[in-house]
Amino acid sequence: MKKINIITKESTIGEVVREYPEVVDTLMGFGVHCVGCHVSEFESLGEGFSGHGMNEEEIKEAIIKLNEVVKKHQSEQKTGEYLSFTEMAIKKVKELCNNDETKALRISVEKGGCAGFSYGFSLASKAANEDKTMDISGARVFVEKEALEKMEGSTIDYIDALQGGGFKVHNPKATKHCGCGTSFS
Repeated sequence: MKKINIITKESTIGEVVREYPEVVDTLMGFGVHCVGCHVSEFESLGEGFSGHGMNEEEIKEAIIKLNEVVKKHQSEQKTGEYLSFTEMAIKKVKELCNNDETKALRISVEKGGCAGFSYGFSLASKAANEDKTMDISGARVFVEKEALEKMEGSTIDYIDALQGGGFKVHNPKATKHCGCGTSFS
């Protein structure tokens, strides 16, 4: 799957949500609540927006806003040695660990899901034998060895939404994703 360099009205809702889950709230703010719908996987943003009653000028403004959200989001990323984390992800890790220095977010990769593998996120008090320990702006993270091999170069984000919220991984090594965006290969 190719990475979107800029969001256009021809971009499908599915590829935009997969590549840039940080725009979900913005899409929903424009009345596009079908971000997890199987139909949205193939529908372009232009079709989705016009189907929700927007005219060409409103669609143009929405596309500009989506690209602004992506640009802002990318500028907020904090880079570790192997993975990058957005400010929202760092904030959520700290919140989940309640500033307890003995806790960390543990990231793993598990076999399963529609596309072959799925990401696992859990809290842990100590790293497993082969885990890589990272400190990203004060957020402690353990990454399973196999996960790091499959995820190196990825960006971890956190989306705070009623539907489709949680930790999201933008993985440049993934060659295939499932329709719901929770598994990869």
